Amino acid sequence: MRDIRTLGDPVLRTPADPVETFDRELRRLIDEMFQAMYAVNGVGLAGPQIGVSRRLFVYDISGRKGHVINPVLTVDDAEEVLDEEGCLSVPDKGTGLPIYAPVARAAGVTVEGVDRLRRPVRIKARGQLARCFQHETEHLDGRLYVDRLPKSEARKIALRA
Repeated sequence: MRDIRTLGDPVLRTPADPVETFDRELRRLIDEMFQAMYAVNGVGLAGPQIGVSRRLFVYDISGRKGHVINPVLTVDDAEEVLDEEGCLSVPDKGTGLPIYAPVARAAGVTVEGVDRLRRPVRIKARGQLARCFQHETEHLDGRLYVDRLPKSEARKIALRA
């Protein structure tokens, strides 16, 4: 099982490379990502979070499960929704559980990409699924949810992580 990389690991701050090879290794990677995500009760996981600097993520949230390779995110409804958000890569040192903070995200998005067989994927999302897609896509750009917080709040979280 692959370990989840945590705050301070440079792979989390490096933009991921596009996936170019669609083979058995990629299919195994996606399966391993689901295993790693479920092992820690996550709802989404991006390649860099397990040390793989490739543009893909898996998710299982709000009754929807899947993966997206080389995702492109479009905001459909820019109204910001403030809600608690945490990240498997930002765990509390003491408990090992994600540290949650209120984060504003767009109310509605569309993610487009391909699946493991290069079939087109296009998903319109609202609510927690939209939040998940935004969160995971930011991981692929080398960003974390703490980057959206006021500096004082982000510093408090960094000290706990």
